[in-house]
Amino acid sequence: QVQLVESGGGLVQAGGSLRLSCAASTSIFNTAVMGWFRQAPGEEREFVAAMRWSGGYTYYTDSVKGRFTISRDNTKNTVYLQMNSLKPEDTAVYYCAYKRTIGADYEYWGQGTQVTVSS
Repeated sequence: QVQLVESGGGLVQAGGSLRLSCAASTSIFNTAVMGWFRQAPGEEREFVAAMRWSGGYTYYTDSVKGRFTISRDNTKNTVYLQMNSLKPEDTAVYYCAYKRTIGADYEYWGQGTQVTVSS
């Protein structure tokens, strides 16, 4: 069982930045993948970014490329999402998720943190 706790959401003006954190309750295997997803009101949950814990694999959805950066701190079992140049359309609840390997389904999810970008 892996528990994930997100933090760092809030209200920011367009063009601003936020850094989301997701702390895992246990050590993360090198083969595991940590991902960020988001869900806007009335929309389906969508993929944002992911990285393999050991490194060497990162992936972003097109709408955030060049603005968002996923990273991790092995010593803290924490994954981050640095979000720059935020836009109102980035407003959503952001979730982190964990899966054992690249080919697996995400099996553990955090509770979500709200990000609101005002115009």
